[in-house]
Amino acid sequence: MSYKKHLERKIIAGFLLISALFQSAQAEIKLWTEPEKQTSMEISQWQVNDLVYHLDENIDSPFAKKVFAIVTAENDQKESQKIPLFYNSGNEWLFRYSSSTVGKKSFVLESEIPGLDGVKGEFIVTRNTSPKRRGGIVLNKAHPQHFFYEDGSHYFNLAFECDWLFALDYGTPDLPKTRHLLDQIEKNGFNQIVMNVYSYDVSWPKDPLLKKHPEHEYGGREDIFPFLGSNSNPDYSSLNIAFFKHFDKVISEMDDRALACHLMIYVWNKLVAWPEMESEADNMYYDYVVKRYQAFPNMIWDVSKEALHRTRATKEYISERIERTRELDSYGRLISVHDYGFCRNHPEEVDFISMQNWKHTLYQHMLEARKDFPGKPIFNIEHGGYEESPYVVFPGAYADAEACLRRNYLCLFAGGYTTYYWQGASWNVLIHNPFEQPAEFIKPHFDYFSHMRKLFDTVHFENCVPLSNQNSSGYNLTNRKDGIILMYTPKENHYIGVDGQLRSEFDYSNATQQWFNTLTGEYSKETKYIEKDLGFWDWRPWRGEADAILIIRNLKPLPRK
Repeated sequence: MSYKKHLERKIIAGFLLISALFQSAQAEIKLWTEPEKQTSMEISQWQVNDLVYHLDENIDSPFAKKVFAIVTAENDQKESQKIPLFYNSGNEWLFRYSSSTVGKKSFVLESEIPGLDGVKGEFIVTRNTSPKRRGGIVLNKAHPQHFFYEDGSHYFNLAFECDWLFALDYGTPDLPKTRHLLDQIEKNGFNQIVMNVYSYDVSWPKDPLLKKHPEHEYGGREDIFPFLGSNSNPDYSSLNIAFFKHFDKVISEMDDRALACHLMIYVWNKLVAWPEMESEADNMYYDYVVKRYQAFPNMIWDVSKEALHRTRATKEYISERIERTRELDSYGRLISVHDYGFCRNHPEEVDFISMQNWKHTLYQHMLEARKDFPGKPIFNIEHGGYEESPYVVFPGAYADAEACLRRNYLCLFAGGYTTYYWQGASWNVLIHNPFEQPAEFIKPHFDYFSHMRKLFDTVHFENCVPLSNQNSSGYNLTNRKDGIILMYTPKENHYIGVDGQLRSEFDYSNATQQWFNTLTGEYSKETKYIEKDLGFWDWRPWRGEADAILIIRNLKPLPRK
């Protein structure tokens, strides 16, 4: 190889390395340490920025101070936000900002603190170029029962519960375990993590095997607490800023991977020593969470896990917290409550309906909710399917991996969204590297959900409607817009078919048929659709081995009579 060629390759390699490092740096929160000295700050659409302001003196009761940035778009005075700043320890205050629109924007601080009041600045927001960044998760009037990104693309809400994620690398400067787990979650198709800001411990008995593997136990730690002191000896006079600085890094890592954060601000049944409801300390904590994390485009609010748990909270309190959130959150992030009873009785207060249903009749209950709330997405956060792990953490009603998978599919075929639980990562037990564990350890079936995500990305779930009267011996989803029929078939079923209405609604002359294996992600060969007598299929692959989905494509709607 010539020296010139060698030099060219070194230059290209160096350029690629610099580009990679630049993209990595760009993905993190962008820090502006002296924003008051900047003529204008160039930022990217949907990128999170921290503007750091230092005061010359200490401020008494800093968490109670009101400091806002009034942000106005140059070409649209109506596009204005009143964004709260928050105290960040010492004499430091942060203005955390992201923008969903491009262009020039100016801001001015309004504060009862003289050193901050009247401070001005300007942003130049450039168009997003990262394929992962699509903006916040929003509702869409044209598809009221589905989620979308701000860029207009559909958000296929496939969640993974990981309540103790905040604790995984707590006390370390880097997040190696957190990154490893998030990489596994992302690469297997999940795009949301349902999590707590803080949990202490579980009240039920723990698996004795955990004593041999204390590295997987994160419950009961006294060194982690969002207030001063500890959970056993709390000091509610102030918040623990170090806790939230760590939490910033966790949420930022999720945002970098386009993993939505379904953030349950409280949890009542995990032995947390919360301050009294609506006390000064309670309001300080709640407001601080909303102030500090609203700028992240991946944020979804949930007032509390087990919101109306019998030992804590009232419906009036939950309603007040929702109203409080909406008043403080200048970005209008979606909000719900982990309690179906509350959502059913207060649908006007939530943006989507959260369900928790363990019954065998899950599909029917999901259909009922979809019918009762035609203007809102239905999200089953907890359906009692908790896939088994090396430890028995909380087996719920269903621990078999295939049974859990089927319940997730039932939610989808009822037109709703769903959440996956693995007992080795959803609660106080947290195995961040399950596939690096000893051979005898039970591994999770993340791959089942990777296959699920790939399938539903191709059939345009936002256009699919569950037609329960067309279920035959399986479960139907019909996409009239794109000419697709899906029939989910339990592995025990021999026959599956397309019922009368759908047989007469479409022109099948160019239709194709194909089967999808829900366990392996395998597709059968796509062949011409052939209608059988009575609409039955006298053969289906993987019968007795795996649930399968019949996919009929290339349908043309017939003129309606």
